[in-house]
Amino acid sequence: MTFLLILVGGVVRVSDSGLGCGPAGSGFSGWPFCNGDVLPGLDLNSVIEYTHRALAGVVGIMMIALAMLAFRRYRNHPGLVRASIAAAVLVIAQGLLGAATVEKDLDEALVAAHLGLAMALFALLLYIWRASKPENIGAPPVDGGPRFRGLALASGGLVFCTIVAGGYMAGTQNYGRANYQLGDGAHHACGKEFPTCNGEFLPFGMARLVNIHLTHRVFMYLAVLAVIALIIVALRRHPSPGVVRSAHIAGGLVTCQVVVGALNVWLDEYEALILLHLALGTLLWASLVGLTFQLYRVPAPAGARSATGRGAEAVPA
Repeated sequence: MTFLLILVGGVVRVSDSGLGCGPAGSGFSGWPFCNGDVLPGLDLNSVIEYTHRALAGVVGIMMIALAMLAFRRYRNHPGLVRASIAAAVLVIAQGLLGAATVEKDLDEALVAAHLGLAMALFALLLYIWRASKPENIGAPPVDGGPRFRGLALASGGLVFCTIVAGGYMAGTQNYGRANYQLGDGAHHACGKEFPTCNGEFLPFGMARLVNIHLTHRVFMYLAVLAVIALIIVALRRHPSPGVVRSAHIAGGLVTCQVVVGALNVWLDEYEALILLHLALGTLLWASLVGLTFQLYRVPAPAGARSATGRGAEAVPA
């Protein structure tokens, strides 16, 4: 559901529906209401924006239910309980951030923060899913060898920065601001050139929108190099079947993501390509998060640790 919510957020972006429920400064009339009404009218942009909000509400209820369930069933597993409570808090913060984004006329920094927080929430849910599986609780982590864990963290961090930078770039194509016209955002700052930009490779300093576009590209280049290095090391060391499988998935996703990103520049701005770019980026982030989690131990419940300790003391006695 959270993955679907991210994609619907992408639909809001490509359909120019970010202000579908009211212009900036509408206050409560624009959020949580839609143009002052509880339900949207028949305007398409209003329906799309309201659908995103309704789905966010469903996800929020599910997160709160998840936290309550974790507290009832896993009280002796404090890490899992804390993660579930954190997910519920994050989804509420995400809703408030979405409201601020609308109120502030789709400010690019808020758009980027909104996307970044969605990725953090998605990663947290992957941890909850992994930590709740009995075979993972208390099991030793995968040993990837020297510096493998650091390489995995660096790869995930660079992909996260690439996604957030892409969100900031998308935010410059604001739908309601007077100093932007539709299609004049940083997405088009390099024309239809890739990997070059306006006849050069990385012409930083040419213009603000060019700098924003190139920042996204630089993070992308670094992320691709880091992911390739991670895949090579994983396939050489073969620390576990799960890590190797995640490496293969990450390799396929990063290849497709680069191709789709290039097509977004070379071709006219097709909505399907933008959504595919968002979906692939989210899945690549998830694959790297899943790989990294395998390198860390899920703590055993407190009762299990106590029982193990008493058992160990009873032997010499």
